[in-house]
Parts: sequence; C-alpha cells; structure tokens
Amino acid sequence: MDYIPHTDAERRAMLERIGVNRIEDLFEAVPEKFRFPRLKLPEPLTEMEVMWELNTLAEANADVNHHACFLGAGAYNHYIPSLVDHILRRGEFFTAYTPYQPEVSQGTLQAIFEFQSMMSALTGMEISTASHYDGATAFAEAVSMSLAATGRSKVLVSRTIHPHYRAVLRTYLQFRAGVEIIEGEAHELIQQVDLQTACLSVQYPSFFGQVEFDDLGQVADRVHAPGALLIVVTNPIALGLLKPPGEYGADVVVGEGQPLGIPLSFGGPYLGFFCTRREHMRRIPGRIVGETVDQDGRRGYVLTLKTREQDIRREKATSNICTNQGLMALAACVYLSVMGKHGIRQVAKLCYHHAHYAADRIAGLKGFEVWRQRPFFNEFVVRCPAPVREINEHLLDEHDIIGGYDLGVDYPELQQHMLLCCTETNTREEIDALVEALSTVS
Repeated sequence: MDYIPHTDAERRAMLERIGVNRIEDLFEAVPEKFRFPRLKLPEPLTEMEVMWELNTLAEANADVNHHACFLGAGAYNHYIPSLVDHILRRGEFFTAYTPYQPEVSQGTLQAIFEFQSMMSALTGMEISTASHYDGATAFAEAVSMSLAATGRSKVLVSRTIHPHYRAVLRTYLQFRAGVEIIEGEAHELIQQVDLQTACLSVQYPSFFGQVEFDDLGQVADRVHAPGALLIVVTNPIALGLLKPPGEYGADVVVGEGQPLGIPLSFGGPYLGFFCTRREHMRRIPGRIVGETVDQDGRRGYVLTLKTREQDIRREKATSNICTNQGLMALAACVYLSVMGKHGIRQVAKLCYHHAHYAADRIAGLKGFEVWRQRPFFNEFVVRCPAPVREINEHLLDEHDIIGGYDLGVDYPELQQHMLLCCTETNTREEIDALVEALSTVS
C-alpha cells in the first residue's frame, strides 16, 4: 500500500466502481492462510549501505583482475582495447534495437555489415550471418543446416569438439525423427563418411588445444566425395596464426566470438559467429545485412536476408533464432578494426609462445606430463599427480591463481588431466608463479 501512488479517495472510488468495500476483498479466492503471509525480510538499508554490501560481495569473487588466470576451455581472458568499451557505450549503439527500419538504423546496420565482412575474411568464407547467441548455438545451427542442405540423417561429431557444444547439439536434435548423431575420434569418423552422412564436424584447434590434422584439406576432400559437408568449430584468435578453414575447403565455420573484445563476464552475454559458402545462403539461420544504393545512388545498408521464423512463414523458417547479439557483434567489430590483421597475428603469437613456455616449464616438474603428440596453440593438456580439483583449490587458496579445466568432468578416461590456457595477458612472472605453485603438489 505504501507504494501505490493513489490517494485514499481515489482508491475508494475505484473499489466502489468494481463493487467491493476493501482491497482485501479482491483476494477472497485465495485460501485465508495464504493470503497475507508475513515475509521474513531483512531490515532496510540505505543506498550507501547497499553499495558497501555489494562491493564486499564483489571482492569475494576470484576474478582475472586480481588473480592470475590459466583457465580457458572456450572462454578466454584477452586484453580489450579501451576503444571497444568507449564505442559500445555510445547511446546510439548501447540503446539500439533491431534495425527493422533501415532509414533510421544505418549506423547499426553498417556495423553489422562490417562485422560480417571481417568474419568472412578471418575464416576464409564467402558469407557470414549477423551473429548468434553463442558458439554452441552457432554449431547446433550449422549441423541443422547440413541436414536440410543434404537431406540426409547421419551426423558425425568429433569428441574433441567442446563438450558443451555437443550437449547443445543433442538438445537441438533429440526429438528430430530419424537423425543419428555419432560421436567418436575424428580420424575414425572420417572413415565412416558415406552417402547417408550429412556432415562431419571437427574443432580446429580442438578442445584440447591441438591441431589434429596434418592437412585439413584432405579431410574436406574425403567428406565432400559422397556429398557431405565439413563443419569446423574454431577459435578466431587462433586464425591469426593458422590457415583459415575456408582455404581448406570447409563448408561452414562457426565458433565463439568472445575472444574478440568481449569480457568473460561470468559466462555471457557472448557471441556466436556463423560463416559459410554462398551456395548455402538461403539455408542459413538468422539474417544477413547487405550493402546497396538508394534511388539517388547513395550507399546504404539493409537487412537483405531474414530466414528466421519471426520474419517468414514458420514452415519455411530455417531457425527459431530470433535476434542477433548486436552489441557483442559491435564489440567484435571494433576489436577487429582496432587490432587489424597484424594485431590479431601478434596476439596469436603471444598466446602461442606463452603457452609453449608454460608447457616446457611444467613438463620439467616431477609427476606432471604434458601432451606433446600434436602441435597446440594456446591450450595444452597436462597429466597431474593428484586430482585436478584438489590442485585447483590449492592454487586458488594458497597462491591466488585460477587453475585449469578438469577434463575428467567430461572425459572419464582423463581423470587427473588438466587443460591449461595462456593468453597474451599471462606474464612470464605469472607463469613462473604457476610452475612454482605446481611444484609443491605431490
């Protein structure tokens, strides 16, 4: 009652109009014992006291601004140029909604167009969508597109694709009649590609950070021979060093755009990118922004293609994706613009060298073994002498270090195996501190 902005006279008039005497009469349908329960609320606080409380809670978090972080596994701590946040917070971008009216949305449309253009160049593909919710949904949408494009029912998925991506894929397809998902080792799955196969999906570099194939082009040739599609999940920063999947013959390239100027943010919002060949344009999920000219010959941008259920008849929709991560796509666009191809390459080189320095140091520790069977980018697997959970607790509690990912959670055969990550933000001193802390583990 204290927060209802009406006078007593106004309330009486409204109650009289609807034929009741008291507000309590409106709740007669609710059993009496449930009508007005006494709430156990804490005492009220002033705004200043609330800020003190929130700041205290925030300081309890183990964040990358106060701790050295060696945890990757799909979300990475990269340096973000200050210009990214400056552009994002401009009112015309920060509060912009979906650009349905091109005449008043040219800035947003151009930003999306530039994002598409740069992602196509980075991945070596012909077209890019205007972004998705995250890397996992982009991957699931790519597999769904392959089923529609080929009219086939068998989906081959490498076990070295991110476990969460594979889980989202199963959620997407679990009730789709006739679809068969086969997970396995990538090199074995290649031999299973046949006339029933819609796609083979691999990750490059893999979830373990490794480059699994000596020549991804040979894989593409083997997949294309019976008419299947090759879907490649990738880390966009890795493409600063590695040959783009499109140049190997990939049909769809997807992944998580978080490394491109988006903070970790406790898991989101993130950004899924989806790039493919022009021949699949009519089957892609989401939408595409295109460049055109108006009747006076001036350059302009419009939503060229919208194949989602919100814009066309449901039976003709390719996806139920109803929005793009516009602000996150803008962040990636600004980041790529600021860094340029040389900057992205420099970040990738730093990640690579930092990871290899860490791997070399850890390999010299008693009881630790680093996987070396294949080249790796900025993540590597370490077999540990103790459970990973215990090691991570020791690192965090005693050394203020956020340790690696416990691979035993998703791969039962990899108990006591840790996935460690290094980016350009990990200094030599941090890596040496990690090695020193690990040396005390037995």
